[in-house]
Amino acid sequence: QSIVVLHACCHNPTGIDPTAEQWQVLAELLVAKQHIPFMDIAYQGFGTGLAEDAAAVRLLAEQGIPMLVSSSFSKSFALYGERVGALTVITTDAAQSPRVLSQLKRLARTNYSNPPTHGAKIVSTVFGQPERFQQWTQELQHMRERIQSMRQQLVVKLKEHGVVQNMDFILQQKGMFSYSGLSQEQVHTLRDEDAIYILDTGRICIAALNAHNIDTVAAAIARVLR
Repeated sequence: QSIVVLHACCHNPTGIDPTAEQWQVLAELLVAKQHIPFMDIAYQGFGTGLAEDAAAVRLLAEQGIPMLVSSSFSKSFALYGERVGALTVITTDAAQSPRVLSQLKRLARTNYSNPPTHGAKIVSTVFGQPERFQQWTQELQHMRERIQSMRQQLVVKLKEHGVVQNMDFILQQKGMFSYSGLSQEQVHTLRDEDAIYILDTGRICIAALNAHNIDTVAAAIARVLR
């Protein structure tokens, strides 16, 4: 038995998520190998939608697979500095639940005992008021659509600046990040000559693009790709 960490949606750093069919294959492998999935769902709502982005978690739960689910509201609520999240544990039977809970309480007590409640209270308030919850879901949708728009504009701008490589793979990726395919040397050139900062792996933060900088970024990337 092993614990296997999986991103439920908007995979960081690639932006590539398994299809529904691939998740089913993964579920069957988890059962066959008796592995326990640790589902990291830090970007729920940034892929396709709140419900759609949780489909993998629901699939595993419906098949009775015990798992841990780590939820984060740092991005979806713009509360990055508050580190708001939750750990949900699905056990194989009800008898296991109190035993697991007691261990989690011990870990919490040892590590931080009483965490700050400011961010958690904000999330709780929004979730507990239908009008505010609806407003939040709409704002999250706008954030998701803006990121998708930036992906589309980036591909268009790259073509306008003479990139002959097919960059349409960027459109297939979901969430805040994209594997650009840039080499470490190209990344360093962008950093040194254009003050454009990309990880050495070539991962780009699509969410950092906007109408004011996207043309500059696309032009610089096009130059290093020549």
